Amino acid sequence: MPGSEYNGVVAYLLAVIAAFVNALTSVLQRIGVESAPASTTLRMSLMAHAIRRGIWLIGFGLMLVEFALQATALRFGQLSVVQPVLTTELLFLMLILGVWFRYRLGPQEWLGSAIIVVGLGGFFLAAAPAGGNAIPDTRSWVVASVVLIAVITGFIVAALRGPRWWRAAAFGAATAVTAAFGAALTKATTTYISEGWGHVLTHAQPYMLAVTGLGTVFLLQNALHAGPITASRTTLVTLNPLVSIVLGITLFADRLRAGPVWVTLEVAALAVLVTGAVILARSPLVAGTRAEGEPGEMLAGARHREMMAPPMEAMP
Repeated sequence: MPGSEYNGVVAYLLAVIAAFVNALTSVLQRIGVESAPASTTLRMSLMAHAIRRGIWLIGFGLMLVEFALQATALRFGQLSVVQPVLTTELLFLMLILGVWFRYRLGPQEWLGSAIIVVGLGGFFLAAAPAGGNAIPDTRSWVVASVVLIAVITGFIVAALRGPRWWRAAAFGAATAVTAAFGAALTKATTTYISEGWGHVLTHAQPYMLAVTGLGTVFLLQNALHAGPITASRTTLVTLNPLVSIVLGITLFADRLRAGPVWVTLEVAALAVLVTGAVILARSPLVAGTRAEGEPGEMLAGARHREMMAPPMEAMP
């Protein structure tokens, strides 16, 4: 198998495993922050609350595993390939909640899953991604950083007011853009590492990655805490691959098939992928609500809360 094809297979495989680990992380961290007071939004007290809960710490450990898998996948593959594959996190999230919480899969779950698979496969068939080995120059990084920071700030400001579903969606969008920015920085950092650690410390990207990594964790906890997981998860899984594809093309010279027909097919496939993600993210199973769709039931479920997340009164 030629080296480029081997690298592509490795990137796909690692991205799929990372998606599974990220789905499990989402479940554990949602349980860890769901009982935090509303006043902790955008405060370090939210993180303090989360850290005191052992199940959140397990989720954080898995988050580090997911980052290592994603970083390795980005080392072997293109940004416009790895990030869309991570959308399959929703499929694994559905599976975990279905097995763990014993929810029965309904038509909405099967339909959303099928649409995601069709959209993702259609995009890769139409786009045939290639390239992605360019190293962005300083000017490109500055322009991208300014634009992305402005967008992230706008979403955070939007999340400070409005109903709970709006705040969760806005925080989810901010998390998605921050994570996509972090993925681009991760890809650059892994390239520098392959050239020797001496090259890593002389570039700004690793230090920026540390900031975006912490920012992603902090914003994600606020997204999970602000409101329904359906709202935050929908914006997170739809915006992240779209922003990553744009960054892959503009920063790393990812090449997708050109021409009116191919571009139309690529856009259509991405629209199908996003549609499937929205359908699945809004299902009671993925949201962690009751099978009847009662909004009052959080992700953990009343029958699991005492077992998996000790109440605040029991904390030292």
